[in-house]
Amino acid sequence: MAIERMLTEEMPARVLVARVLAEAGIEYVFGISGGHTGRIISGLSQVQNQVRMMTVREESLAGVMAEVYGRLTRKPGVMIGQGPWVLGNGLLGTLEAYLSSSPMVLLTDFSDAPHFQLHAPYQQATGDWGSWDARRAFGGVTKQVMQAQEPVAAVQATQLAIKHAMSGQPGPVAVLFSHDALAGDVGPDSRPVLYPTRFYLPPPPPPADAAQIAVVADRILAAERPVVIAGNGVRIAQAYDKLRALAETAGLPVATTAAGKGTFPETHPLALGVFGTFGTPAANACIGEADLVLVVGSKLGPSDTAWENTKLLDPTRQAFVQIDIEPRNASWNYPAEQVVLGDAAQILGQLVEAVRPRANGRSQAGQRRVVQHRDKQGYFNAPEYRSDEKPILPQRVIGELIRNLPENGIVTCDAGENRILMTHFYQTKAAGGFLQAAGSGPMGFGIPAALGAKLVHPDRPVVACVGDGGFAMTMNGLMTAIEHDIPITVVVFNNHALGWVLHGSGPFAAEFKDFDHAAIARAMGCRGVRVEDPAALGPALQEAIASRVPTVIDVITSLKVSFADITSPLANEASQGYVGLIMEVRLPPEREAHLTALAAESGLSTEEVVEEALVLWEAHHARRARSRAKHTPAQAAARIRELRKGNSVPDGETIEDLINYGRA
Repeated sequence: MAIERMLTEEMPARVLVARVLAEAGIEYVFGISGGHTGRIISGLSQVQNQVRMMTVREESLAGVMAEVYGRLTRKPGVMIGQGPWVLGNGLLGTLEAYLSSSPMVLLTDFSDAPHFQLHAPYQQATGDWGSWDARRAFGGVTKQVMQAQEPVAAVQATQLAIKHAMSGQPGPVAVLFSHDALAGDVGPDSRPVLYPTRFYLPPPPPPADAAQIAVVADRILAAERPVVIAGNGVRIAQAYDKLRALAETAGLPVATTAAGKGTFPETHPLALGVFGTFGTPAANACIGEADLVLVVGSKLGPSDTAWENTKLLDPTRQAFVQIDIEPRNASWNYPAEQVVLGDAAQILGQLVEAVRPRANGRSQAGQRRVVQHRDKQGYFNAPEYRSDEKPILPQRVIGELIRNLPENGIVTCDAGENRILMTHFYQTKAAGGFLQAAGSGPMGFGIPAALGAKLVHPDRPVVACVGDGGFAMTMNGLMTAIEHDIPITVVVFNNHALGWVLHGSGPFAAEFKDFDHAAIARAMGCRGVRVEDPAALGPALQEAIASRVPTVIDVITSLKVSFADITSPLANEASQGYVGLIMEVRLPPEREAHLTALAAESGLSTEEVVEEALVLWEAHHARRARSRAKHTPAQAAARIRELRKGNSVPDGETIEDLINYGRA
């Protein structure tokens, strides 16, 4: 059958760009009208029954909302706006999409002025002398950059951007429009000829090679202690059901990466929770003893693997099987004996069918293994979940979230210590119930992520969990929630500090004044509640979810718990490997002399001084911010001797204090 052309009559390019989005099934466009892209937004008015324009108050909101839409739907999230600000302010979401492989399209411009390109007009991004270079700038944080200098190219570049964003390993693609590209018309006889957008959409992913599937199935069934590590790729592929089916059929315990948290319900009898640096002890123990590791949609980065501690993952004693859409991700950080390339949902479904006929009794065996590790190591049963301490412990806040959110609830996280605590302590009840930045980890992510998730899942309650620092960065998202009727709940872990910074480096430049975030929310037209009594938190959550009005719950939380308290001993142990790296660094003469003096006082080698300092640093990481005292070599040496004798060590010591680089 012959393929029809896109056009039967002449139409403005700006309207056709909007039509392409509608033809691709894209439901939302996020951004702010600016520069030449205002013409596209005008075109969107003609397809507003198919594509909804979500005007936000700042481009960072648009970027994150678009990234989350793409991550949750497999369709590109679209951000629109003027070039300088889509790049600068909108980079939050673009970078996350780039590092987390979320399909995304950026519709932006060169901000050029016809006839005056060589005269460096205001804001111009053509790369000419006196202008900034948008193509080079966007090229560093996207899969591809398309540029459109004429009307036909404006339409075709949009079609190709959608294709590239969705094909292979997904990611963001930028389209840069010139003034002339959006100012003209396109007709049926324009060249190149335009065709309907459906022909540019990627076809369904093909099945993997049957012989490869058979080999992997044999390996799974032959293993005595197999385990699955599920990454963010499971979410991108929407492979939740297939992962669960394989785990249940083959009796595979399932751990997730931090980015993959939410791809498998942590209440499931085969669930182990997150593994690695901030993972559950049960997950780390089960993975450490595994003889086969099935990795699905994860690069296994060092921050996930306790800095590649071989007690956790070791290809010399464990067989690795890796499923990934991108060949360069497979056998990257760990060599895999079998690599299956393709769509995770497709491959997992094939494995279910290959394993099922021979999997009798394996599900029960897998569950028994999980029970043993949970019983021995503990599993989401911290007593602090019900603590009545004031200020309120973060664990109590998280416990109330677990108890009061329905099974289909969705939690989005910001960045910093609050996210680490949520990753470790929050127990997901359903697939898709937890979302955090999977690649870049920016503050200001939680609120716009919740807005995006609520648009995708309007019938599921969505709660953004943020620190007071992250809340301040994107609290303007509450205006968007009011204007577009997006009833999210925001829980602020308000400890008047940047917790990660304070517990990692000390209070300098890490503490805030006490702001009433609930009152700020009320001033915007939201509900706002401040909670200082632990007993009031559960009812506040229930009322917020039932209200169907954007709500902020400002919880006064304690700084008593630190990320160091939940850092795996495997990660602390692996950090000792940094000693050699530190010693390879050439120190300034005055610092090297100080280190030498410290070694002489201690009766140790300089390498041993650094090693002992690191041990002390890890042991007292949570409390080291209390003091920044300056020590002489003799004083630091005395503290090292105390450590070696097993005596108590004063709070507040740091590696900087002990080695005293430049502080003497």
